[in-house]
Amino acid sequence: MPPATVRIRPTVLSFLTDLEAHNEKPWFEANKVRYQAAQANLVAFADALLERMREHDRLSTPSGAKSMMRIHTDQRFHKDRPPYAPRFGGRLARVKPALRGGYFFRIQPGGRSHVTCGFMGPEPDDLRLIRQDIAYDHDTWRRVLRGKPLRSLLGDLFGEELATVPRGFPKDHPAADLLRKKQFLLRRSFTDAEVLAPDFLDEVVRTYRAVRPWFDHMTAVLTSDANGA
Repeated sequence: MPPATVRIRPTVLSFLTDLEAHNEKPWFEANKVRYQAAQANLVAFADALLERMREHDRLSTPSGAKSMMRIHTDQRFHKDRPPYAPRFGGRLARVKPALRGGYFFRIQPGGRSHVTCGFMGPEPDDLRLIRQDIAYDHDTWRRVLRGKPLRSLLGDLFGEELATVPRGFPKDHPAADLLRKKQFLLRRSFTDAEVLAPDFLDEVVRTYRAVRPWFDHMTAVLTSDANGA
């Protein structure tokens, strides 16, 4: 059986463009059919993405629908925030605690679509283990993160970081740039034309697969005991 493939329709981007220009409940309710059609396309895309990813990874996300992020924003503490996020996004979770790292995707017009991979908010104990591994084995980190095709597709790590090296590590440590990080993320951006192209799903899968050497290293760091078992 050939691998599943689903294309993102142009109507998805046009709906999101209009939503960003008319981000209010009356407009959204009047265009609910457009929203439902766009959402159905994204759920089908996420289902196909899950099917393809399960060929080489173990994921706990049960379905495309369960991967999707809400389009409604949380206005409980931000009353001036627009009621809707003019994007479709989702997350594919790996089976924890055995496997670490997460896959994210966002569809947003104007060249703002992207896939992101990594660790959005490591738990304190995990962050401690990550930093200890960086301090001890930063050469491996550099080698993995500079490997192809990871570097060519996703570039450099980004995310929130401290202003200085955290307590307990030398300020002149050769991996100070990595030790300062609080998030460990890699991203590949896509133009609107690339999102609508027939091979977009293939490119997302190819990008996710490129991250596996780093995820494999991080899994070993976060699941091995002090004796390496």
